[in-house]
Amino acid sequence: MDKTAKLYIVVPCYNEEAVLNETAKQIRDVMLKMLDERLIKDSSRVVFVDDGSTDDTWSIIDTLINRDSIFAGIKLAHNAGHQNAVYGGLMTVMDDCDCAITLDADLQDDISVIPEMVAKFRGGCDIVYGVRNKRTTDTVFKRTTAVAFYRLMQAMGVNLVFNHADFRLMSRRAIEALAKYPERNLFLRGMVPSIGYPSACVYYDRNERLAGESKYPLKKMLSFAFDGITSFSVTPIRLIALMGAAACIIAIAMAVYTLVQKINGNTSAGWASIMLSIWFIGGVQLLSLGLIGEYIGKVYNEIKRRPRYIIEAYINNDQGEEQ
Repeated sequence: MDKTAKLYIVVPCYNEEAVLNETAKQIRDVMLKMLDERLIKDSSRVVFVDDGSTDDTWSIIDTLINRDSIFAGIKLAHNAGHQNAVYGGLMTVMDDCDCAITLDADLQDDISVIPEMVAKFRGGCDIVYGVRNKRTTDTVFKRTTAVAFYRLMQAMGVNLVFNHADFRLMSRRAIEALAKYPERNLFLRGMVPSIGYPSACVYYDRNERLAGESKYPLKKMLSFAFDGITSFSVTPIRLIALMGAAACIIAIAMAVYTLVQKINGNTSAGWASIMLSIWFIGGVQLLSLGLIGEYIGKVYNEIKRRPRYIIEAYINNDQGEEQ
């Protein structure tokens, strides 16, 4: 039985003109090595997904496609966001591949482990996670917050692979299972493990970014973390009830304290405690309303059922161009 896999490598790109040519060269070298070793089929492809870039990213992709048939490209009509770009790429290649690997364009993830991923797929794994051995290339702040995020998610009952981002291999049937998830608020790091198919991990050391700037500054990282928490756990809403109960207990204690102060004739002494109580309860209420609003907002987005992404062009030398 021929176990040679038709592999598609899906690479989301947003304003990656500074790294794209070198990224394409390095991935191509890995693909050619696997072709020589008969790990993958000749029809395997590297698919760049242009997520509404405003620089020359698509022009570079178009040039790569014309130069070498191993490359293909998907151009999204607008910036749909990293998770939607990854998802859109997977859905586009799903029917034409045996397995697909998602990989960021900056090549901080070590592509030398791709053959190991393919080997584990051929051995029966539907999902293979790329997991960092360590985070020495991150700043102390980013490393600390990342560890805190993973631990918080696990504490809330979300099934995550520790130190795994979006570098993973998925079989066609795993991608087909992912296609059955209808939600618009995508958090693939939580969605993929919930599929439940046989999985494995490969470990690697994370590299420095080739060039350019990170597309995940602090603001986006915090937004991504919050989306992950609210998309996969109702624990924060349950915590609101506990906070409300705690506030009630504190209010009762303050009422007793105020009554004691009044009996002792020290009514003026209660001003500070009353003010603190008002601020505390008000803060709890505003925080609770904001959190509930976040969940309602997600429900609102789901009900609208708008498309996650819109493909403007798909160029594959095997299939021509689709509009």
